Order: sequence, then C-alpha cells, then structure tokens
Amino acid sequence: MFKFAIPAVAALGLIAVAAQSRATDAAPEYTSEAAVASPMGWHLSHEGRMAKLAYGVANSDQLALMITCEPGQAQAVVYGAVQPATPRLIRASITSAAIDPLSGGMADEARISLRDPALQKLATRGRLTVEGDAGQFELTAGPEERRLVSAFFAYCGTETA
Repeated sequence: MFKFAIPAVAALGLIAVAAQSRATDAAPEYTSEAAVASPMGWHLSHEGRMAKLAYGVANSDQLALMITCEPGQAQAVVYGAVQPATPRLIRASITSAAIDPLSGGMADEARISLRDPALQKLATRGRLTVEGDAGQFELTAGPEERRLVSAFFAYCGTETA
C-alpha cells in the first residue's frame, strides 16, 4: 500500500506547488497605473550644467538613446544602442572613449552638431531617424515630449545655465 500512497502524495504535493506558483503569476483583475508597464518615450533631466535628453523608460536604465549637451556648446554627445541616422555623426575613437553611462561598459560615444538636420527634425517636428542593430527606424515625440525636446534644445543653445 505504501508503494502507491507515497508516489500519489508526492504527485499531489507537486500539483499543489505548481498551482500555487501559477496563481502568483496570474495577472490581477484590476491594475493600477503603477502596475502598468511604462512605455518608452522622451525624458529630460539635468546633471549640473549638463542636460540629458533620453529615449527610454522613465526612471530606469532601459534607454535606447541619450543625447547630452552643455549651454553654449555647438555639439551634443550621443550614447546608446541606436544613433541618429546622419552622415555627419562623429564617432569617438576607442582610445578616447569613456565609460558609457547607460551600460557601464565602454562607451559607443559619438558627437553631433546641434544644427545637424537629424537633430533639427527632432527639434521642429518631434521625429528622429535612428539606426541600430535592428536597422533604421524613427523615434517620435508626442505633444508633452515635444515640450521637453524644445526645452533641451533651448537650454543647449544658451550661453548661460
């Protein structure tokens, strides 16, 4: 009798554990705004005199692109998995590359003029054509994001912080 009882109890125990773990994976019937996954979008932040315009998930390390500038500088620095699709992009040499603030590894840093047509299209129309491992595609900015983009370019174009 024990030959049959022990495997049967063990099987019931495994089923109960599987059912319990499956129940914790189930989506709740209601969701709060905090529970909904944040979409990717444009975000603006400042670190000292440096302005950072990033495309990614807010308040996370999930960024596809980050553009940084300081007031009065003619060029911006670009980091990330995607880069603006422009022939005027100046890639940094591997010997002078710094640590990538997105990944912590060697930076795939590039410089671009703030007057480059690709960045001007972002500033005026809220669209930036980029290229990466997945090919070429466009990042767009909604109405609220376009205000952030405009604030970034206004800040970068000024002589004082």
